[in-house]
Amino acid sequence: MPKTMQAIVKPRAGAGLELREVPVPTIGAREALVKTRAMSICGTDLHILHWDPWAANRLKPPLIVGHEFCGDVVEIGRDVTQIKIGDFVSAESHIIDNTCDLCRTGNGHICRNTKIIGVDRDGCYAEYVAMPAENLWLNPPDMRAEIAALMENFGNAVHTGMATPVVARKVLVTGCGPVGLMTILVARAAGARSIYATDISDYRLNLARQLGATLTINVTREKAIEKIFAATDGEGVDVLLEMSGAPSAIRDGFALLKKGGAAALLGLPGKAFEFDLGDLVILRGITVYGIAGRKLWDTWYEARGLIRSGAVDLSPIITHKFKMADFEKAFATMESGESGKVVMIP
Repeated sequence: MPKTMQAIVKPRAGAGLELREVPVPTIGAREALVKTRAMSICGTDLHILHWDPWAANRLKPPLIVGHEFCGDVVEIGRDVTQIKIGDFVSAESHIIDNTCDLCRTGNGHICRNTKIIGVDRDGCYAEYVAMPAENLWLNPPDMRAEIAALMENFGNAVHTGMATPVVARKVLVTGCGPVGLMTILVARAAGARSIYATDISDYRLNLARQLGATLTINVTREKAIEKIFAATDGEGVDVLLEMSGAPSAIRDGFALLKKGGAAALLGLPGKAFEFDLGDLVILRGITVYGIAGRKLWDTWYEARGLIRSGAVDLSPIITHKFKMADFEKAFATMESGESGKVVMIP
C-alpha cells in the first residue's frame, strides 16, 4: 500500500480547488479502505468550488472534496464482517449516528448528526477513501464503473421520483441537470402519463427529450406556464419534481400544479426568496415533500431494482469523462450546461 496519493483538496477558505499529494487515509476498526475506480461531480461540489455562503458556513478546510464514487475494497478493519477485500462497492456519503431519535424511528436520512464525506470529513476525489463499512453498497462485479459511481446521485432521483405516486399522472420536472435527467428516467419507469421538463440549456433539454420527456421548454425563450397549460388543456400537472432550486422555477412549478397536487423538492435555492405560501400551497391543498439525500436504505434497494430490471439505463446520462488530474476541465464542463453527468477517473 502506498503511503501517499493524489487528491483534489479544498486547501483553504475561498474559491478554488487544488490537486495535491496527501497521505493515504488510515482506517478504524469498523471502516474499510476503498481504492477508487470512478468519481462523479455533483452540484454540491460546484458550491464548494466557488465557496458560496452555504459552503463557507459548512466546510472547515483543508479537506479532500467529493462524495460520489465507486471502487474496490483493499483493506478492512478488525470488526468488519459485512464486506471483504476485493468487493466492488459504491457508497452512501451520509454517515449517520444510528442513535438519535430520527435514526431510531426509521428516519436516518435526516439524522441530526449526519456527517457527509467531502463536506464534513475527507471525501472521495482521491486514489483512496476511508469509509464506515456500513456505508458501502455491494455492486455486481461486472457493473460499469461509470454507472456504479452514479448510484448515490441516482438515489436522489429515485427518492424524489418515488416520493408520491406518478402512475398515469402528468409530471413536471423543473431543472434538467444530471439528477433532473435521472428523475425523468425514474418517472418514466414508474408509469407517468406525460413528463414536461424545463431548463435554460438546450443541450440538456435535448437529452431530456431523448430520455422520454413529452415536452421540453427553454425558459429563457418560452413561458413554461403558458405552454404547459396549453399542453394539458388548461389543467396543469399532477406532480411537480423540482430539481433546480431556482426561485422562478419553483414559483412556476407550483403555479402549474393542479389543486390537490403534490410537489417533491430536491433543488436547493442559493438564498432565501419570497414565495406566496398561502396562494400556491395552502389554499390549493398541495402536498409538499422535502427531499434530503436518500432513504436509508429503502432508496438504495429501489435504485438497484430499477437498474437490474432494465427499467432504467443510466448510460446516456454520462456524457463526459476526464482524468482526475484534469479536474478543472471536468468542473468547467459540468458548469457549462453542455453536459450530462461528468465522471472522473483516478
